[in-house]
Amino acid sequence: MSLVKLSIKGISYSQTQNGAYALILNEVDGDRKLPIVIGAFEAQSIAIALEKEIKPPRPLTHDLFKNFADRFDIVVKQIIIHKLVDGVFYSSIICERDKIEEIIDARTSDAIALALRFNAPIFTYKNILDKAGIFLKSNPLNPEKDSQEIDDVLSNPETFKQNEESNTSGETYSKHSLQELNELLEQAVEHEDYEKAAKIRDEISKR
Repeated sequence: MSLVKLSIKGISYSQTQNGAYALILNEVDGDRKLPIVIGAFEAQSIAIALEKEIKPPRPLTHDLFKNFADRFDIVVKQIIIHKLVDGVFYSSIICERDKIEEIIDARTSDAIALALRFNAPIFTYKNILDKAGIFLKSNPLNPEKDSQEIDDVLSNPETFKQNEESNTSGETYSKHSLQELNELLEQAVEHEDYEKAAKIRDEISKR
């Protein structure tokens, strides 16, 4: 079976499924998207790895795995989403140590969180993408339509970008000065509230 390379398009939060997040993978040489439902902790870990500017004060579980692997010269070469059963994706982590390759079973969310930290490519098989992928026709005149189609499939999720100016209490960051935003960012990272930190960072970037 032929492998298809995937990239990470983003993470969405679904208001209709409490505590559920959707990781959107994109076909590198095509227009199909592969949505995968993941938990809050894994979504946070993936988001932190994507947001290079946010550094946790202490290593998260996936950071610890990376540090452990580095210490013992273990390299993650690639991630393969190899099976789809009853809506659940199964993945393998392809590792190498002393030129010996090992295959380790993993949850897809964990595998992708590690792939980001090791800069390892992500693949799936063509038949899985054919079965679970969402094919979107390119529409350069209306690029927002593609995003809307994904949202519809994911039960109308609310993306981080759509809520980037509000925290859980409804406060808007647009009213804060740049100095206040930087102070809030430091506090959010110190308290390990990385979702809030990402929203503040986005507001700083807009300035």
